[in-house]
Amino acid sequence: MIWLWLILGLLALVVAAPYLLEALKPRMDERARRTAPGKFADLSRGRTHYRWLGATRGPVAVCVHGLTTPSFVWTGLAPGLGALGFRVLVYDLYGRGYSDRPSGPQDSAFFATQLEELLEDQGIDGDITLLGYSMGGSIATAFAALFPERLRQLVLIAPAGLGHDLGPLAERVSQGSAIGRWAMQALFARSFRAGTEAERDLPSSVKGIVDLQQGELRYRGFVPAVIASINGMVSEDLREEHRDIAQTRLPVLAIWGSEDSIIPLSSMGDLAQLNRAARQEVIEGAGHGLTYTHSDEVIHAMRDLMRD
Repeated sequence: MIWLWLILGLLALVVAAPYLLEALKPRMDERARRTAPGKFADLSRGRTHYRWLGATRGPVAVCVHGLTTPSFVWTGLAPGLGALGFRVLVYDLYGRGYSDRPSGPQDSAFFATQLEELLEDQGIDGDITLLGYSMGGSIATAFAALFPERLRQLVLIAPAGLGHDLGPLAERVSQGSAIGRWAMQALFARSFRAGTEAERDLPSSVKGIVDLQQGELRYRGFVPAVIASINGMVSEDLREEHRDIAQTRLPVLAIWGSEDSIIPLSSMGDLAQLNRAARQEVIEGAGHGLTYTHSDEVIHAMRDLMRD
């Protein structure tokens, strides 16, 4: 009988360990934010970190980052966007970077509300060029379908919403598996470090991006936010939203990486069927990190859109 209790106690400890370790991490609080660049907006679900980059005057480009890499992912593209004449607003999604980590579902409504409130806080009414990268592409698509009249154009860079491959563990999470969520909490940090480390020798327009990415693991709430987003925003099928955008005739540019193993190039064909007016570009040799590994090529594709 004693052995049975010992075994049950050990199992309980194993199950609880990932969550206990998460609870021991430091919070993203004012002390952690002392070195943060930019400013903060107090929104309905918490503080949101943002920065203005690029040109000092001109039309506004708002950039939405992806699942795991906060707003610093845009710092390599911002100078090029500024050269195109844009004032560039970048911000950290809830659960990432220097922003707060509210609990609860992280679906399209959750992220669209954060973006809408930030735009209101900054006094931005419309005529926006909205850029979304990876999961940020899903967020940008959902926002564009809700508020097409507020946008000048939509730029999607390796966007989610039409299919993805985050691996079998994330697939279990997206299916609502409790075991999958536990395994993700327990194993994600190791997998994330390995995945980012594999990119350390790649060229990058963002200095020290691998160390910056891995630094996200230090703070409480990042991994739960990733899990909540996989179960929410990343799992949403946005085909209907793309059809709605096509009906509005909003100019759309989609940029894909030919070697992207996360967002399949087949999504390009899906988008072509949903929005025949969408302009699409493929950057040869680029993987999923094309915003920082192929920044010049991304800007070149956008420059052509601006010229048109």
